[in-house]
Parts: sequence; C-alpha cells; structure tokens
Amino acid sequence: MSLKSSLLFLVCATPVLCQTPPRFVMDGHIHVMTRQLLQGLDIGQRYSDGHFDLPRARQGGLSAMFFSVYTPEPYYPGRLEVKNTFRVMELALEQIQKNKDVIELARNASDIERIHRAGKMAAFLDLEGSFDLDGDLYLLRALYRLGLRSLQLTAHNKTNAFIDSCCDASRWGGLNAHGRAVVEEMNRLGMVINVAHASDEAILQTAAASRQPVIYSHGGFRAIVDTPRCITDKAAKALAAKGGVIGIQFGSTFNNPKYAAWVRSKQAAAPKPGGPPRAPALTLAEVDKEVARGLPFVFKGVIPDEYWMGTDQLARVIDYGVRLVGEDHIALGSDFDGGPPLPRQIHDVSDYPEMAKAMRQLGYSDERIEKIAGGNWLRVIRQVTEGR
Repeated sequence: MSLKSSLLFLVCATPVLCQTPPRFVMDGHIHVMTRQLLQGLDIGQRYSDGHFDLPRARQGGLSAMFFSVYTPEPYYPGRLEVKNTFRVMELALEQIQKNKDVIELARNASDIERIHRAGKMAAFLDLEGSFDLDGDLYLLRALYRLGLRSLQLTAHNKTNAFIDSCCDASRWGGLNAHGRAVVEEMNRLGMVINVAHASDEAILQTAAASRQPVIYSHGGFRAIVDTPRCITDKAAKALAAKGGVIGIQFGSTFNNPKYAAWVRSKQAAAPKPGGPPRAPALTLAEVDKEVARGLPFVFKGVIPDEYWMGTDQLARVIDYGVRLVGEDHIALGSDFDGGPPLPRQIHDVSDYPEMAKAMRQLGYSDERIEKIAGGNWLRVIRQVTEGR
C-alpha cells in the first residue's frame, strides 16, 4: 500500500474525519474594513495576524458571510458615526470590487446562491454600531441604495435615540416610537433587522413590532453564561416564533461558564482606576488614531488551560439552542476580528471546518449541520429580501 493510500485509510477509518464538509457555509458576523481603513490593508492579502482575510476564508471553506462593517463607540462623542459608516461602506464596496474574482456583493438570497454556484464567496453587507445615533430614515435609505441589507439597531453597547442597548442605561424601556418607525422602514425596504447588543425588552419589542423575522447575529445564551450580552431563553423563543435565527459567537466570554467566572474573579481583585475620566477624542484624526491602537481586534490575553474552551463546548451551546428553539433557528456568528477569545482548535477563519467536526462528534446529522452551518441564515435572508 502506498503512503498516500495508507493516509487515506487512516483518515477514513475515523468516521468523523471522513465526512464531507457542509455544501454551504455562511457566517453571521465577521468584522471587516476597520483594519483596511486604518491600516491600509487589502482583504485579498493573507495577513500574519488577526482572524480574517480572503485567502484564509477560502481555506476554511466559507461560502458567504454577513460582511460586517463597524462604527465603534469612540466615533460617537464627536458625532462622527455617520461619517465613519459611509467611509467603511464605500471601502467595503471598493475592496469587494478589487477582489471580484474571489468575492461578490450579494443583495438577496438569490444573489448568494448565484455567487456560490460560480465558486466565489458572497458578501452580505451588515452594519454593527450606529448608522446614525438619531436614526435618520433618509440615511437608512441611502445605505440601502449602497447595498446594505442588514443592520444592528443599537449603537453597539450604547443606547441611542431609539433603542436601548443591553450594556448601557435604559432610556426607552426597550424600543421607542421612532425605533418602531425604523423597524417598519427596514421591513418595507427588505433589510434584515439585527438585535444583537439590544436589551432584553428591546429584543422582545422588536420581534413583536417586525413583520419579518429578526436575527440575533452573534452571542450566547444567558442560561449558560449570565451576562447581559447573552440572550435570554424568553427572547430566543420570541425570535424563533417569528422565524428568526440566533447566531452562536465563537468566544469563551459568552459560552464558557468556567472562563466567565475566572474573568469575574480577576476583575473583582483588580484595583479600581483612579483619577478623572479621560476626555473623549473628538476630531476624526484623533478617533482614528485611538481606534487604530487596538487593531487587530483580537483577544490578546493568555488563558490557563483549565479555562480554555474547546469546540466541544461550543457544540454543546449549539445543542442547547437547538433543544430550546429548534434546529431551524440556530446558526454560527463567529465575530472574527471582533475580539472573542477563541476555542483552542480555532485560530482564525481557516479553521472553520472544526465547527462541523464538533457537531458531528456530538452526533449531529449532515442535514442538521447544513442548516446550522448556513442554511438557516439563507432562509431568513430569502424571506426578508425576497418575501418568500
């Protein structure tokens, strides 16, 4: 027997490894364009750090992604959120066009399927962070014309003028009248409504107000890790009842109770910062410089082995969600380049096949994995953008 035949025999003797990868893989939340804007990079290049670039995405078998442009909190005090949002939107379109042999803009589910059949990746544009703290509907329509098809309602971890964030003071008790107008307009346009980072009340009220399914692109379950950024069982059931999908983020912070308890103990023991708060940066150049200092947005700490999660724990979180709301309402939203402390088997997007492997090791069928790996995102996008 040749060496090649021997290796093939050894691999196929292990049923989990012998399975074919999912035919369609879509991630619900991957950060893009902040590095490209502030560091002058090209997503077509292979980077030596960070989680995401196109060469590594192809290596990981990614078919499509919520291509998530981001406007973080430092842009808010100087009211620069609109300017940054349009900068990263334009740059996203430029970079997609520049790498058109590999990736293409998708505006609906039919586009995603066409691009996938052509052997390319589909970029479904999504916004994290406020498109405008006031929620101006004219700006919303302008972003739609540019190709934006998914929008996170909250201003990341800050409450804005129309919806409460999970991690900030409640001003509206959830969603106010203008927030419902934003929801109505997104329904009319055919935009996916994303309630990740929203308060519990805001999630429930948005699900009730929307005529279309609502998604929670990336997070965990409050029953597993008790943090406001994780979704409650009640809210998850409300989204599922409307046809929505919950994306499981890949980080220990939301999915590993041991890690979360360890972090809390470290925070409790740490000395409290003294002195007056630092004045916020207000000019665009100042904010850009401040944000650039944190790039790439990846976890930079060290996790002791006993607190370092494996993909087996992520698979158990997925299974909790499936048992709670059903296999049609759970998906993957990695948050690559968004800072999550990743499981030990996943270093970047090239390791995406580890998720299917973990689900198979839990006994999941190929049919169920196909739904969670991408089919459920595609179903919601089809219903919202094409009305079917």
